[in-house]
Amino acid sequence: MPDATPPLTDTLAACAEAVLRTQGGRDKTALSRACAQAWFAARAAGTPMAVGRATPPLRPARPEKPELLSPRDVPRRRPGSPEGRKAILHAVAHIELNAVDLHWDIIARFTDTPMPIGFYDDWVKAADEEAKHFNLVSDCLEAMGSFYGDLPAHAGMWRAAEDTAEDLMGRLAVVPMVLEARGLDVTPGMIEVFRKAKDDGAVAALEVIYGEEVAHVAYGSKWFHFLCGRHEMDPKDAFHTLVRRYFHAPLKPPFNAEKRAEAGIPPDFYWPLTEPEAQIAPSEP
Repeated sequence: MPDATPPLTDTLAACAEAVLRTQGGRDKTALSRACAQAWFAARAAGTPMAVGRATPPLRPARPEKPELLSPRDVPRRRPGSPEGRKAILHAVAHIELNAVDLHWDIIARFTDTPMPIGFYDDWVKAADEEAKHFNLVSDCLEAMGSFYGDLPAHAGMWRAAEDTAEDLMGRLAVVPMVLEARGLDVTPGMIEVFRKAKDDGAVAALEVIYGEEVAHVAYGSKWFHFLCGRHEMDPKDAFHTLVRRYFHAPLKPPFNAEKRAEAGIPPDFYWPLTEPEAQIAPSEP
């Protein structure tokens, strides 16, 4: 077992940086959960941990495997086959491990922007849940005789973080409000694949992920709107501008309108972004 106890004198930003610099998936998620527990325990005790400052790496430490490939080079497998279901779970594990780093990175990287304590509460909670999600899916892979790193994975997962490394509003727009919102669109279909295969463990894991990801998208929307209010910006126009600046393709339907609305993202935020910029102005509904 890894030593996953964060030093009690650490700041939150230092804890975040420590997670980002931890290599192994199980080690990273264990430290993520321990840091979250320490943060909330200190808050409950009335002795909150200072946010502090950090120097996070541009790219987080990662295990030697999986091999990271261009999206077009990642092998495609039929989802109805055992190998296809294993590939789905491996891709989900990869997404969840990236999400752990993304949520700690938003804490460590943007400490120069003054934010309410609730901002940190939200992203610590999200990072804790993403760590739980990675472990749930890794357990499912191991039950299938596989493990995270057994298959190649998408090399572009961290691009959004690098592109928005100096833009907190851009990070909120692209990561929770685009990338994580996409998870709300596709997860019900994945759950159905495993339900048909009578894989109750995978169904249970994916249902936990689906239920908790709504809140992560909502955190992005909440704090994006907060910053728009601070800067007297129209949220819809700002969202369209930032997604077009940092996300390098049109958004693709179908959309899970019900869950997106539950997370605070109405249709006039995302439908205009399904077309190239030249065909529709950012302010159009």
